[in-house]
Amino acid sequence: MFEFAWPLVFLTLPLPLLIYLMTPALQRQEAALRVPFFQQIAGLQQSGSNRTARHWLQRIVLGLIWLLCVASAARPQWVGDPVQLPATGRDLLLAVDISGSMETPDMVVQNRNLQRIDVVKFVVSDFVKRRENDRLGLILFGSNAYLQAPLTFDRTTVQTLLQEAQLGFAGQQTAIGDAIGLAIKRLRDRPESSRVLILLSDGANTAGEVDPRQAADLAKLAGVKIYTIGLGADEMIQQTLFGRRRINPSADLDEDTMRYIAQHTGGQYFRARNPEELVRIYAELDRLEPIEQDDEVFRPISALFHWPLAAALMLSFLLALGRVGVAGLAGRRGEIA
Repeated sequence: MFEFAWPLVFLTLPLPLLIYLMTPALQRQEAALRVPFFQQIAGLQQSGSNRTARHWLQRIVLGLIWLLCVASAARPQWVGDPVQLPATGRDLLLAVDISGSMETPDMVVQNRNLQRIDVVKFVVSDFVKRRENDRLGLILFGSNAYLQAPLTFDRTTVQTLLQEAQLGFAGQQTAIGDAIGLAIKRLRDRPESSRVLILLSDGANTAGEVDPRQAADLAKLAGVKIYTIGLGADEMIQQTLFGRRRINPSADLDEDTMRYIAQHTGGQYFRARNPEELVRIYAELDRLEPIEQDDEVFRPISALFHWPLAAALMLSFLLALGRVGVAGLAGRRGEIA
């Protein structure tokens, strides 16, 4: 559908005429011409008639140029057919810990020890791929929390940003409270029943300005539901100078705080000790009931203002070229006479 974005601009169309009527006529004083031959008098009469015709033609062209400029300023555009955007789902923010401890190789896949972050990237990317009707956002946190992707339907971009995340980019420590605070800020303007944060961490809060429990209290007031995931194996074989020994690589995991955050905000706490449990957790999260939102309609718009503007420039060029040609022809006639 063709339309003008700013149709009120057409109210300026009479402006040149108003200026013409309100401006007093210019009084010219010309010297008398001496014409010695009758033949030249006839030529002057004929050229005067041509001059009048050219004068009116120039006025018409100038008026057309003005009309085209006004039409261009009114922003003509072509509005395409409505495109329905997916709007059934939730607003999900994914907060992923990328502190230094996420490089711990305690995730066993096919008898191979993989770093925690590698397994998280694989599982969360698969989770993102399935969320066709949800707006997804990504928060990465270490010593500080950063919004990598705002809430969007562009799942490919969210996956790419997650895969490109590098350990240590946000610092070596863990700011769980700051990550929750950032999520509250991004979700508070969304529909109340659609505010969900899924937070994954393998440690305790060791950095940041906000205590995680205080952040949970704020999240409850803001209506943000938080699901927390504690990541890390319960035991791991470590080779030392004195032989092999068993250690607990998740000794720093603050499960009490993670449970408090989830239960206090109406969510749930999950424990992922291996990749299989992590997959099952995200499968469970995948079964959350969707929340109906208002339908969103997008209509693609193509700007067309450059067409009348180009036509006005072309007419201006032809008008200037014509006046230069007439002036040159008159000069040659004067030289011949």
